[in-house]
Amino acid sequence: MTHTDDVPGGDLRLNGHPSEGGTAKVPGRPGSKRWAIAVRAIVCGCIAGLLVALYRYGIGCGTRFAHWMYPQITAQPWLMAPFVCAASVIGLMIAWLVRLEPMASGSGIPQVEGVVLLGLRMRWLLVLVVRFAGGLLCGMFGLSLGREGPSIQIGAAASQGVSGAMKSDALEENTLITAGAAAGLSAAFNAPLSGMMFALEEVHRNFSPVILLSAASASLSADFVSKTWFGLRPVLDFTKFGQLSLPLYWWMIPLGIVAGLVGSLTNRMLLGFQTLYSKLPAAAGPVIALLIALPCGLFAPKVLGGGEELIDFAEHASSGVLGLLALLAIKMLFTGFSFGSGAPGGIFMPILAIGTLSGSVFGLLATQLLAGIVPPSAVAVFAVCAMAGTLSASAKAPMTSILLAVEMSGSLVHTLPVAACAFIALFVADLLGIKPIYSALLERYLAAHGGSEGN
Repeated sequence: MTHTDDVPGGDLRLNGHPSEGGTAKVPGRPGSKRWAIAVRAIVCGCIAGLLVALYRYGIGCGTRFAHWMYPQITAQPWLMAPFVCAASVIGLMIAWLVRLEPMASGSGIPQVEGVVLLGLRMRWLLVLVVRFAGGLLCGMFGLSLGREGPSIQIGAAASQGVSGAMKSDALEENTLITAGAAAGLSAAFNAPLSGMMFALEEVHRNFSPVILLSAASASLSADFVSKTWFGLRPVLDFTKFGQLSLPLYWWMIPLGIVAGLVGSLTNRMLLGFQTLYSKLPAAAGPVIALLIALPCGLFAPKVLGGGEELIDFAEHASSGVLGLLALLAIKMLFTGFSFGSGAPGGIFMPILAIGTLSGSVFGLLATQLLAGIVPPSAVAVFAVCAMAGTLSASAKAPMTSILLAVEMSGSLVHTLPVAACAFIALFVADLLGIKPIYSALLERYLAAHGGSEGN
């Protein structure tokens, strides 16, 4: 990240293109403009928080429906025929929605980066419609897709709409879109600090006091709206886990290596499935993904949805090493089939679930092979650290990964091991030459759409 004191975006260049922000001197009293933008960011944060909370609630209802539906098929096998018919029709409907607004396909984070860094334009209202409709349909079948990436784009799109209604100039609009993206992550995870850092580290990729102030204003506003709706409990509650003893900190080295390898493998798998689907007719992708959900829902229902239930299961490591390894393999493959199809949905939460499973497997093996040295209580902490490490290796956003783990744990006691694991995993990914997943996806989006979508 670079640092600029001007308003509002610095002089960032990517592939020869200026960011929408640019560098601008603001006349008038020092600080007056930035506070005016911060006030507008609060408005964006409240609206984004409300939309993301509604989306989050809808996806939750859809996932609960999926957990109810598949046992009905198990109990009454004749329901498979109507399921296949429904999956085919809804899959074609999702493909039509994605074709209607390609910018609403997949995660949404690469598209937001394209808007902020390259000046792409979103048809913000259509993005919101497709995100809600497509996301809810995917959720009803339990596809392994997260809500966090779409929530970030929902926040960004809503903020673009608000900035237009406020008749903001291009510089201010760029800042508010970044703030809206931060608000989206904040509301999705109840993690305002992570939202702020994500805006700086991943979306805007530079540091500016105005960006920080705006992202903070929007993130805190969205977090207030989200907590009002869902309560104060963290999305992933790790508060019950005790502090890791100092001698066990050395285990962060092999754990970080494992997390780095898993994150790197996850990136290659996601891009590989996307390449595989590109050889098929576009309409076939969502249909295949929905049909693949059937055996997963019947035989491994824990892998359905983004992965919150799976993360909680992995923390307790109650199924043993082989059971966790099986769930890890199925979750990775199901995520590849789901995301590669181009259906509207993200990979943020599935990556966290994959990392948590990897950490639990590592912890269980350590406790079994070195009984008396690694206590069973360390398994859950290893899971949290590997979760952050895998995301760090995949997205190349270590600070966001660390803050996210800390906010979800509800305590600062895990900060040092989490940070160590995150940076070691990042180092491993760099050694392997792994591109950040969202940058790689942005390059593919630009190649497929000529960088002109929405302009």
